[in-house]
Amino acid sequence: MLRLFIVNLYNNSLVGNIPHQLCRIVFIVTLDLSNNLLDGELPDCWCNLNYLRYMDLSNNRLMGKLPNCWWNLKALRFMDLSNNSFSGKIPAAVASYNCSLTSLYLAGNGFVGAFPPVLEGCNSLTTLDLGNNMFFGVIPPWIGSQVPMLRILSLRSNNFTGEIRPGLSQLSQLQLLDMSNNRLTGSIPLGFGNLTSTRNPKNVSAIIELLWHKYDGRLGIIWKGQDQIFRGTIGLLAGIDLSDNLLSQCIPEELTNLQGLLFINLSRNHLSCRIPQGIGSLSFLESLDLSSNQLIGTIPRSITQLSWLTMLNVSNNLLSGKIPIGGQLRTLTDPSIYSNNSGLCGFPLDISCDNTSLAPDERNGEEEDHWMYYCVIAGIVSGLWLWFGMLFTVKSRRCRFLSFVDGMQCKIMKKL
Repeated sequence: MLRLFIVNLYNNSLVGNIPHQLCRIVFIVTLDLSNNLLDGELPDCWCNLNYLRYMDLSNNRLMGKLPNCWWNLKALRFMDLSNNSFSGKIPAAVASYNCSLTSLYLAGNGFVGAFPPVLEGCNSLTTLDLGNNMFFGVIPPWIGSQVPMLRILSLRSNNFTGEIRPGLSQLSQLQLLDMSNNRLTGSIPLGFGNLTSTRNPKNVSAIIELLWHKYDGRLGIIWKGQDQIFRGTIGLLAGIDLSDNLLSQCIPEELTNLQGLLFINLSRNHLSCRIPQGIGSLSFLESLDLSSNQLIGTIPRSITQLSWLTMLNVSNNLLSGKIPIGGQLRTLTDPSIYSNNSGLCGFPLDISCDNTSLAPDERNGEEEDHWMYYCVIAGIVSGLWLWFGMLFTVKSRRCRFLSFVDGMQCKIMKKL
């Protein structure tokens, strides 16, 4: 029996199946075979690795279902199976299973089924990435209370349906939420404004370190319009991506309480109402994408206060009025970020802001000013007309007025 504790063979060109002989290293603690060309199914003896704590099989060509005994690996804290061709459902756990996972990456496979119930009660889980699979059904209501330490939650590119559970707002440590490209409906929960970890930039911190820097957090997200993979520094990111769903109603004003956010992506939904007036309070925001919705009204002037903003997209909405000028917006000169809003005008669009292109509320304001001027002028004219009318229609008053004018003229001539 071999007593090898660490096997690191990552970033090579290993091919073929994982050999059964590997299971003979029963005391292995760390196994990293990532970034190779390994294929086939996992050997049946895999569940005998009872001391395994860190397992990284990512970026290979492994396939098949996970064995039913999978959760016999009770010591596992870090597991990365991402970017392979695994399929089937995530195995259920026995009643005595005591979850010790801190990081679980299953992205980029062919897993199916509902949200894995085995995760209920994983009190130490900080990172969960189920993205780019075929999971379906509703997001369970227990996730907010039974997985309380989550900092990073990625459910992107699956087939999840139903409404976003308000219980997610109980995740006080949550700093990165990606639920993009699903079929979620309903509204954005108002409780998201209470996500404690993103309310204050000082609360946004790195994920708990595991054994080496190699096992720090990693995640693929859409960052400033580009699909990127962050390694190590992922714990410094804070953002919300709910794009490509069927969400409706208004963007909650409460989201503007999350002053630690670096990015917000709510594009390609059915959101309506106005852009929250307090958007300018998100002082660390670098990327804001609200495109392809049904937003109305003007772009709030407070958006010019976003001094770190380098990516903005509000195209394909029903916005109107003059585009705010100032601050970081001066550097965002691509007119396409405002395109397909028939009522918008001003720089960088080649549409001047005459009265016909102003937003209804702006036009109403100007019309109210015009009516005020008209009323004042009409009052003056009416007053003068009434005074002179009485003066020249009443004979006694006309005589007194003419006598007064003659008297004033005589006095002036004497002085001259």
